[in-house]
Amino acid sequence: MWNKLCTLSLCIIIIGFCSVDKTTAESGKSDGGSVSVKEIPSKFVAYYFHGNFRCDNCKKIEQYSRESVELYFSEQLKTGELTFKVINTDVPANEHFVEDYQLYTRSLIIAEFKDGKQVRWKNLAKVWDYLNNKEKFYEYVKSEIQNYVEQM
Repeated sequence: MWNKLCTLSLCIIIIGFCSVDKTTAESGKSDGGSVSVKEIPSKFVAYYFHGNFRCDNCKKIEQYSRESVELYFSEQLKTGELTFKVINTDVPANEHFVEDYQLYTRSLIIAEFKDGKQVRWKNLAKVWDYLNNKEKFYEYVKSEIQNYVEQM
């Protein structure tokens, strides 16, 4: 009796794992498929670009940018519609970004991609203007990204 109960329990566990793996593979999610993934026609990336030398202001811009994106766009980050990336342009493989985005200083860029190709981008240059006012900085990043996404 005990042997049959153990075997039955083991079968239930194995079936459970198999169905989780199947759901995960079908949905593309690693959370067991509990979140429904819809096709996203566009994907947006918020890039913060910096170099090897990082002053306190540069670090603050990165921090405020990350915090504001995570605060106001948490759902888009979860679904993958928006990604936040920090990139060092002094790394040889990343030097092309300086020309690609016409960077002249540390910058926050929002870019749109369709079918894996970038279709447009914008430099949120006023992050430097709001560096000493966290609330205005957050509001600026929020409104710029919202307006950018709505222009699709």
